[in-house]
Amino acid sequence: MKLAIAGASGRMGRMLIETALAQPDATITAAFDRADSPATGRDCAEFLGRSTGVPVVADLKSIGAADVLIDFTRPEATLAHLNACTTAGVNMVIGTTGFDEAGKQAIGAAAKKIAIVFAPNMGVGVNAMLKLLDQAARILDEGYDVEIIETHHRHKVDAPSGTALKMGEVVAEARGEKLDNVAIYAREGTVGERKAGAIGFASIRGGDVIGDHTVLFAGVGERIEITHKASNRMSYATGSMRAARFLTGRRTGLYDMFDVLGIR
Repeated sequence: MKLAIAGASGRMGRMLIETALAQPDATITAAFDRADSPATGRDCAEFLGRSTGVPVVADLKSIGAADVLIDFTRPEATLAHLNACTTAGVNMVIGTTGFDEAGKQAIGAAAKKIAIVFAPNMGVGVNAMLKLLDQAARILDEGYDVEIIETHHRHKVDAPSGTALKMGEVVAEARGEKLDNVAIYAREGTVGERKAGAIGFASIRGGDVIGDHTVLFAGVGERIEITHKASNRMSYATGSMRAARFLTGRRTGLYDMFDVLGIR
């Protein structure tokens, strides 16, 4: 696989570079970041004390040398990368979160021209949890209240997290609902009794927490909690490599990690 890495100097970008260099079937052919990044112009693996001959650049002209671009940046940057990939015929793995509806539609439209894996969380464990949540929500439907609690580091800019929202979507769909119709994102003051069927969200930000997610099913006399805790970003990076391999030989289409893992 010939890989391009977006956001190469960021926390996730560096983890992706380190992981890609450890893959026997992968080569990094391009690395991108903002023009004002201190890493721009330097070898993309300099932070590892290695030399790849691939500098970090802001110009996307070299994107055509890759088979797949892996992108965990911000929505605005990802959409710019999406346009470049569509023009160059380069597939994408998108782990960026925080897209509005227009951004999601742009990704869907681009998937008619290139193949894209788009998922709010690339971790294998998290996607196993999503599968478990679908089953739990079907069993724990009537009489069980659902709350989703997520914790992330102080630098995360969107809330609730994309992963938490995906968990809410899975639970809502398993109950025959749309998340937009049942989600409660904030509570303050006298809010009244909890509405039946509502799915509540709580977001905690602080320190260097990589990502903790708990879905609570609260019934009468019992509580069931399904939790995933990430201790580092490696699970996201290794999942991204699996997603990139999945795209090998695919020309178009919009996929997620359920497709990659064969658990749909």
